[in-house]
Amino acid sequence: MSVVLDASALLGFLQNEPGGDQVEAVLSEAVISSVNWSEVVQKSVAADVLVDGMREDLEALGAKILPFTAEEAEIAGQLWLQTRTVGLSLGDRACLSLGMRLQAPVLTADQVWITLKLPVTVRSIRPPI
Repeated sequence: MSVVLDASALLGFLQNEPGGDQVEAVLSEAVISSVNWSEVVQKSVAADVLVDGMREDLEALGAKILPFTAEEAEIAGQLWLQTRTVGLSLGDRACLSLGMRLQAPVLTADQVWITLKLPVTVRSIRPPI
């Protein structure tokens, strides 16, 4: 079974943040949407991290970057109504829509996702605040 990573979860691993070990433990079965991968690259560039070869390094650990499909785009669009009160971005909803399509749990560092009643299992890599 796959585990879907949100950008915040993968960044937590890459930056050795609390909870990053939980991401490391599932990398061999992890997938991330290309939308969320773009977020990881953007945040890395903003932090002056050299991103050349980063994708290949991630894939060597077993993780896969999956294209954002039309079906996921429709799911993400429909999730807007249910998630707008907590301010989920398109990237957040892209991650959730991949988890819903694959029927796979989603890992995130964003605590608010756990409060939503969604048809997908969401686990935070961080302890409750």
